[in-house]
Amino acid sequence: MGEPHRIGVVGLGVISRAYLDTLAHHPGLRVVAVADLDAGRSAATAATLADAEAVSVADLLAHPDVQTVLNLTIPAAHTEIALGAIDAGKHVYGEKPLAVAFPDAKMIMDRAASAGVRVGCAPDTVLGAGTQTARAAVDSGLIGRPLAASAVMVTPGHEAWHPHPDFYYAPGGGPLLDMGPYYVSALIHLLGPVRAVTAAASRLRPERVIGSGPRLGQRIPVRVDTHVSGVLEHAGGVLSTITTSFDGVTTTAAPIEVHGETGTLAVPDPNYFDGEVRLCPLGGDGWRVLPATAGYREGARGIGLIDAVRAADDQRTPRASGDLALHVLDTMAALLRAADEGRRITLTTTVRRPDPVPLTPAGDWQGR
Repeated sequence: MGEPHRIGVVGLGVISRAYLDTLAHHPGLRVVAVADLDAGRSAATAATLADAEAVSVADLLAHPDVQTVLNLTIPAAHTEIALGAIDAGKHVYGEKPLAVAFPDAKMIMDRAASAGVRVGCAPDTVLGAGTQTARAAVDSGLIGRPLAASAVMVTPGHEAWHPHPDFYYAPGGGPLLDMGPYYVSALIHLLGPVRAVTAAASRLRPERVIGSGPRLGQRIPVRVDTHVSGVLEHAGGVLSTITTSFDGVTTTAAPIEVHGETGTLAVPDPNYFDGEVRLCPLGGDGWRVLPATAGYREGARGIGLIDAVRAADDQRTPRASGDLALHVLDTMAALLRAADEGRRITLTTTVRRPDPVPLTPAGDWQGR
């Protein structure tokens, strides 16, 4: 193994710990710098890492040792940080969505292409054994020709547990842009790219109340739609219905179901790496659990970045690519526009269906 690929992390909020736990012990990667608007948080995080220094955001983007910037800022800052990294000649891997607005995401991808640097983007949960085993089942013909699919995400919102949930209810947030990337990415892995959408959406509560932390009881405004239902027309003709909501207590619906000519497949929650994949064949005796046959076993946040670094070494397209994230954002932006304008919207992008992930033991992707 050659020299480790050097990472600089910008944004040290709640999600950063999961990434750092994955990356800090991987022999092929080394976190060399961390930055946050809160300098104290940067210093505290750096103290937990063997080789990282706490620096300002500007200094991290210009850091001579950083090869890839891991962008874990809030959605509103994704574009600024990504463009700053690209302009400094660095690769970028970011949290979802790629940007708040589609034109900004397109600018990121165009600027990266001009600079000759790579862009990757979460979610990488869809590379785990859950979604990938379901994809392998579809590809092997276990349900025959796919005809339709459904995806459902219903929660009461994040204000009950998150101490600073404001960005979930600001542009770039809402249930679709927050959680939709998991479901839309999974549907694209399972069924291919999307060509057009229709949708409806609502925003029936003008504010939410923070339920924990130092701002307990504070009311925050709702500036985005909090219930979005839509139909995705995949390029191959399959129709997927999708519902994302911050307006329900819970649901008994499967996170994703794929219906084929000879069977139905229940796909686990794409917000997680693993989970049971269940098959109900036509004329069979009901549901049965399929063994894991594909995907990164025991996956963890950051595996998409590991995959991207390995993809560069192998001269292949990363599975959690910027092109996929751009198409996912195009799909979600089109859903919101379709809901607002009351009409069918044709997408402006497409993407090649990502390569499947072969069944990969945890020790292999962890570099042990």
